[in-house]
Amino acid sequence: MAGDFPRGQAAIAGIATYGIGECPGHTTMEMAAKAGLLALADAGMPLSQVDGLFICLPDDVLAGLSFAEYLGLSPRFTDCNRTGGSAFLSHVATAATMLAAGYIDTALIAYGSNQRSGGGKLSTPVGSNVWEAPYRPLFPASSYALAASRHFHEFGTTRRHLAEVAVAARAWANGNPEAFATGPLTIDDVLGARMLSSPLSVKDCCLVTDGAAAIVMTRTDRARDGAKPLVPVLGAAAATWHNAISQMPDLTTTAASESGGRAYAMAGIGPSDVDVVELYDAFTINTILFLEDLGFCPKGEGGRFVENRGIAPGGHLPVNTNGGGLSCCHPGMYGLFTIVEAVRQIRGEAANQIPDVDIALAHGNGGTLSSQATVILGSAATL
Repeated sequence: MAGDFPRGQAAIAGIATYGIGECPGHTTMEMAAKAGLLALADAGMPLSQVDGLFICLPDDVLAGLSFAEYLGLSPRFTDCNRTGGSAFLSHVATAATMLAAGYIDTALIAYGSNQRSGGGKLSTPVGSNVWEAPYRPLFPASSYALAASRHFHEFGTTRRHLAEVAVAARAWANGNPEAFATGPLTIDDVLGARMLSSPLSVKDCCLVTDGAAAIVMTRTDRARDGAKPLVPVLGAAAATWHNAISQMPDLTTTAASESGGRAYAMAGIGPSDVDVVELYDAFTINTILFLEDLGFCPKGEGGRFVENRGIAPGGHLPVNTNGGGLSCCHPGMYGLFTIVEAVRQIRGEAANQIPDVDIALAHGNGGTLSSQATVILGSAATL
């Protein structure tokens, strides 16, 4: 039951990123550990206090064990949930519940990837699906292209709508010194770019970068005395509906409609209460789908919602204020970076700071629109 979630009893006390863009000469574990230590320093907490470790690395299926060994810790609990980019937001739900129950006292959630400097490919095999393999899809682009095509067919969404998403992300990135892709980007640039998997061009696809991120969580009563303003977890929910895109019940509706609804109920808020939104935008269609499924606009209206710089700086809803996976960074999995940016906005320390942010929503996507996880964060004023 949603009412059983410990609203506001756990909080994010520290955050960090490391090596965004290009970080040659580093292993994924080195990057994750560096981000973790920086997040602990941000929280003003020693490594020795960490008794819960949460991690998912692209090249180590037993990363939970490796991470503990690398840090020299003997944690009470480790978690290496592998649902793709949604994993880290699921980690927040697990950690928040365990912290409130007193099972652990301090959780460290970390990720690192050297995807760009390592040659541009994730080390984890994606496997195959016997029903999709005969069509020789480009994984994962063709799966997202299929969802985009269906949305076009059902709701009149256009490539120009998708381009609005990419251009908005670039506009935010241009104000963020940490962003990897900056500079001019126009609607015509996106529409004229090389087609990858119709209707998605290369400009509709996320970046390939290196990067690491980490967050530190503890109970809210402990976080009140921390080095930085506490950011309580108001709600966190996940939902998985399929793995292969061919098994997706409806190509235009994702499990975000479930995870978002439960997260809102836990937090006791609705979409209209959210001040800033950080979405996993591996492809431009993601942003449109998630804006609909998370209740920021009706189903089928996502394309029109983003028109005329609707989610760009100065628009009616600030979305992916760091530039997102399309223009800030995308080191294999982007989920944890949505949380870091949401925390920065609530703390008032983001590069593109939105005034008076009390509630931020972060949303992660895993697989091919397969696994969705939503985290709602608040300021101290929301407790």
